[in-house]
Amino acid sequence: MRRPIPFATLLLALMGGAMPAQAQSLDVRVSAPDRSYRETPITFTVPSEWVPPIRLPRRGDVLAQVESAGPGRTQVTFIVPDLKQGESRTYRLYPAKAHSGSGVEVKRDGANAEIRVGGRLFTRYDTTTGPNKPYFYPLNAPDGQQIVRHGPIEKREGETTDHPHHRGLWFTHGDVNGVDFWLESKGAGKTAHTGYEALESGPVYGLMRAKTDWLAPDGKKIAEDARTVRVYNTRDGQLMDFTINVTPVGGPLVWGDTKEGTFGLRVADSMRANAGKGKIAEGQIVNSEGVKGAATWGKRAAWVDYFGPVEGKTVGVAILDHPSNLRHPTYWHVRDYGLFAANPFGIHDFDPAQKSNRRAGEVTTPLGQSQTFRYRLYLHNGTTEDAKVADVWNAYATPPTVTVLKPKGKK
Repeated sequence: MRRPIPFATLLLALMGGAMPAQAQSLDVRVSAPDRSYRETPITFTVPSEWVPPIRLPRRGDVLAQVESAGPGRTQVTFIVPDLKQGESRTYRLYPAKAHSGSGVEVKRDGANAEIRVGGRLFTRYDTTTGPNKPYFYPLNAPDGQQIVRHGPIEKREGETTDHPHHRGLWFTHGDVNGVDFWLESKGAGKTAHTGYEALESGPVYGLMRAKTDWLAPDGKKIAEDARTVRVYNTRDGQLMDFTINVTPVGGPLVWGDTKEGTFGLRVADSMRANAGKGKIAEGQIVNSEGVKGAATWGKRAAWVDYFGPVEGKTVGVAILDHPSNLRHPTYWHVRDYGLFAANPFGIHDFDPAQKSNRRAGEVTTPLGQSQTFRYRLYLHNGTTEDAKVADVWNAYATPPTVTVLKPKGKK
């Protein structure tokens, strides 16, 4: 039998008060029965009383991180290094009082929030400068190259200025109860940041929870959302999980059928797959079905990757559509000029067979219910193949199997 691997955890966001006397350790078996994995975030939940008492981390420990998962429950997250198909490992968890080394730092920057990985700026959540939405800008590749266009936030000579509503990375939609939240023109709706529920740093991931109101042009609130962002401390590329839960206010919420949506970004000009007339484009778009370039627009796929040169180095960003999402695998509003968005609603635009049915993609969220969307961003060096985007998708969709070995004496 393989000897358990020492595993230290950092206690974060547990219920307040002193920790009760508990088991000295918690063993967890991680298995890869069907495929191999690169470094992969693993999350599981256990009764809080199973979490061992705090101790100082030791040299060579691998860190995990915990947070409350509700009354009497604790969520544990750690990053499993490469795991080969058929391999199993047993980890022994010890909560740590402190950790050495850099992780993911999340902190306020005025009304905005800044996220740093290993001391380097990864992104900033900007709630103040967008005319009608909060957004993430900049968004940096693992070695610091900015993979989103500078404009309209920062003006750069020679950079494109079209579609000024393409700001960094954002979540909006072009038709919600008949209101356009996509554009920034007169009469558009507004998604207004209303506050942070959590900003937490840690050795495994940094966490941001924010609240947003969806306001019609007359100021009437038609919805509110809760968005959660986790940025992981990984060595091979940068992972960011984005979850948004949208709840109607005052009546049902109708998501209209339009291509103008929904979770998207605008890549750097140098990454474009079509640089414009008379210019050579060095970027490329690839989806999970093997479709490339402009042909990826309107197609359904589990993921899409957009890569190209920035500051002399090939970098890319993939958006992964979670299997639980509406109409997974989703449709993609991805353009060779740089727009890159997942959109499950724009069916009449995307599907030629539905062209005459302008309500083909319409979805109604009834009052008292909510609509949840989950995405993982993977920022990487190299091409789609170099970065093994398909493997990262497999880990997101079907992570390794986790078996928690109940501490002795616990029911």
